[in-house]
Amino acid sequence: MLTLDKFDIAILGELQNDARLTNTELAQRVGLSAAPVWRRVRALEDAGYIMAYRAEIDRNKIGLDVLAFVRLDAAQNSGPALQELEDAVKQIPEVVSCHYISGTGTFELQVVSRDLSTFSQFAREVLINLPNVKDLHTSFSLGEVKANSALPLGHLG
Repeated sequence: MLTLDKFDIAILGELQNDARLTNTELAQRVGLSAAPVWRRVRALEDAGYIMAYRAEIDRNKIGLDVLAFVRLDAAQNSGPALQELEDAVKQIPEVVSCHYISGTGTFELQVVSRDLSTFSQFAREVLINLPNVKDLHTSFSLGEVKANSALPLGHLG
């Protein structure tokens, strides 16, 4: 387990804002030379703090105009039945996130689709037919107020 210092926290913050920074640019921004920054980035990757580097794509620009929140109720909440459902959900590209939730429902999914008609067909043909699904409850995003995958780091410093 790596103990994070102010430089590690600064590196994480800068990479969350722009993962395309060169090592030299990153070093300038955090106030270290390039070699120690490179070693720190590798250590953060090896320790699992940095899990991946991705491009964030505007879903609307690629024709995925519908964002649905689907509460999925499992028929059985036993280990093997839930695991089968989890494994099936992980294979569906339209499901961009899935959370095991408390309260009513078992899972909360975020699903993207081209339009309402396409989503409706997807829900009827794919989601309701997943193993161990009892029911679906869907809400639709009417507009994003904030959509940011960057995590707050202030509590680390």
